[in-house]
Amino acid sequence: MNTQTTNSKNGNRKLIMLSLTGIFAVAAIGYGAYWFVSHGKHETTDNAYVQGNVVQITPQISGTVTSIAVQDTDFVRAGQSLVKLDATDAQVVLEQASAQLAQAVREVRNLYANNDTFTANVILRESDIARADNELARTRDDLARRQSLIGTGAVSNEELQHAKANLVTAQSAQSAAHAGALAAREQLNSNKTLTDGVSIEQHPNVQRAAARFREAYVNLQRTDLVSPVTGYVARRSIQLGQRIQAGAPMMAIVPMDQLWVDANFKEVQLRTMRIGQPVHLQADMYGNKVSYHGTIEGLGMGTGAAFALLPAQNATGNWIKVVQRVPVRIKLDPKDLAAHPLRIGLSMEVDVEVADQSGKALADTIKSDNAAEVFLPKNKEADVEIKKIIASNLASHSGKSH
Repeated sequence: MNTQTTNSKNGNRKLIMLSLTGIFAVAAIGYGAYWFVSHGKHETTDNAYVQGNVVQITPQISGTVTSIAVQDTDFVRAGQSLVKLDATDAQVVLEQASAQLAQAVREVRNLYANNDTFTANVILRESDIARADNELARTRDDLARRQSLIGTGAVSNEELQHAKANLVTAQSAQSAAHAGALAAREQLNSNKTLTDGVSIEQHPNVQRAAARFREAYVNLQRTDLVSPVTGYVARRSIQLGQRIQAGAPMMAIVPMDQLWVDANFKEVQLRTMRIGQPVHLQADMYGNKVSYHGTIEGLGMGTGAAFALLPAQNATGNWIKVVQRVPVRIKLDPKDLAAHPLRIGLSMEVDVEVADQSGKALADTIKSDNAAEVFLPKNKEADVEIKKIIASNLASHSGKSH
């Protein structure tokens, strides 16, 4: 009885061992088949981090902080006011520039009006020449007539001397008339060089004053610092009453729609990577329950060591080969970002599908500039104010050169 029980137990044990061996064999075969099918079609790394644009907010002019409208982590929209500086000095400068522009317009108007005055003076001087020429001719005839009669006794020596004196006076008057006409023409020509070929609005003096007004106007607008992008406030470092110099960092804005992932792959993994290949990502912040989708946007132009502050000196005697890594930029799906927001610097796990290698290893297209449109209206508003000042000081003047 005991022998039969022992044999039965041994048989069951052998059956269990055979079953386990079969299960492991099937699993090994399945894994081997999976590895054979997927080998060479995926590249993975956990050396990946979220990156993004960090827009620095810096003043373009110096000033004292009088108002702060946001705090760290606040959401702001493009064009929203962030910080205000004391505008007293800038307002005074703008008022001075406005007065200088008005004065310049009136002075240039006077230049154009002088053209008429100087033209009339030239006409007057030319008529003086005609009168002087006639007077000179008359005195010459008078002298010649008296000289022909001096032998007959009809004309005395005193009359002859008087006629000669009149001739000298007439010659002096003619010279003076010609000199006066020449001076008048030069004065007219000199004034015309300041007005010819340009209207009052485009006159250099007016344009110079307008440029000063535009500078003062823009500087006044710059006392109100606005956000160039939509995003979240970070690294606020200013306080009320603080004196800020131009270019000093005040805070940063992080646009949540301008995030990407830099995945640092080993150099041997780059052989089959191409722009446009699909990527699956997971963030340590959310775990494996949340997946992100993306595409390779570009491959870095150098390893991390090559761009380090202190690059490695591989030409030294003590050299050890280290496998290098190259950053690969991955564009994230905006819908995934909106559903599960990320933060700059978070760790990511990256899986790139490299089966399709029809893409390019290097980008060959030029992307358009990402301009901050919120700054453009300031110049346009300044031009509108300049036109108003010029128009109000032109009055009924036509603005055309004579």
